[in-house]
Amino acid sequence: MRIALYGRGFGLDYDGLMKDVLRVLHDAGAETIVYSGLLKDVKRCSGDNIDYHVFNSYEQLKGNADILFSFGGDGTMLDSLEYVRDAAIPVFGINTGRLGFLAGVSPNETIDAIKKILNGEYEVEKRSLLELVGEEERFNGINFALNELSVMRKDGSSLIVIQVFVDDKLLNTYWADGLILATPTGSTAYSLSVGGPIVAPNNDSFLITPISAHNLSVRPVVISDKSVVKIKVDGRCDAYDLNLDSRTKLVDKSLELKVKKADFSFNMVKMPDKDFFEAIRKKLLWGNDVRN
Repeated sequence: MRIALYGRGFGLDYDGLMKDVLRVLHDAGAETIVYSGLLKDVKRCSGDNIDYHVFNSYEQLKGNADILFSFGGDGTMLDSLEYVRDAAIPVFGINTGRLGFLAGVSPNETIDAIKKILNGEYEVEKRSLLELVGEEERFNGINFALNELSVMRKDGSSLIVIQVFVDDKLLNTYWADGLILATPTGSTAYSLSVGGPIVAPNNDSFLITPISAHNLSVRPVVISDKSVVKIKVDGRCDAYDLNLDSRTKLVDKSLELKVKKADFSFNMVKMPDKDFFEAIRKKLLWGNDVRN
């Protein structure tokens, strides 16, 4: 099996974990390809005398890995999308960050999980993506998002006016700080923090969630992911922030956004003993009496 190791780098606290991971992969005879930004940490844990294949782009990774291990939090998992794109490489999230909705395996569970993966004891869960149509150049070819697309007023500017069309039919005109168009995966991210619903990841839907809407009767809306959404921004602003997950561009308000479901999925490695509802109970402390 060919394993890609990806992450932003880590401190000495996780050297023990990386040493154990490298040992298990070596003992199993797995081929390893390492992201350039993680290479220094990997070599510190394995010794400089070992030469690794290195990748720094989608083109270098595609066709050279069967699974990608992502070391970090949910942000690192989101960043891995740039490298796997439509290559259908499943991503296994090892949570060395904080909350970890996506990177759901903790460090102390990692070695057992890797052994199961090497034995083929895992599932692949397909997560839908948003695609911003016709904006490949603006986002350097990464014109899609796993969590959400959002439009936001610039810092210090007045609220913006956002018209949203679903399949060319006007949904609403929002006077707000911004708007989020989220996938089911993104329902537990930014959308949740501004009052959006939690949606199980196997739903075929998108969420439209306003941010600080001026009209208090406005509520989030769930639509089919077969729909095409168009977004027009107006108001006193001349430009606004356009975000695809963690990637941000300042764009002129004359730009009309067209968003649809991407033609490919983000493939997440899921352990058979893990499920989404367990994750939200654990991460959101549901069922825990914390009054005292």
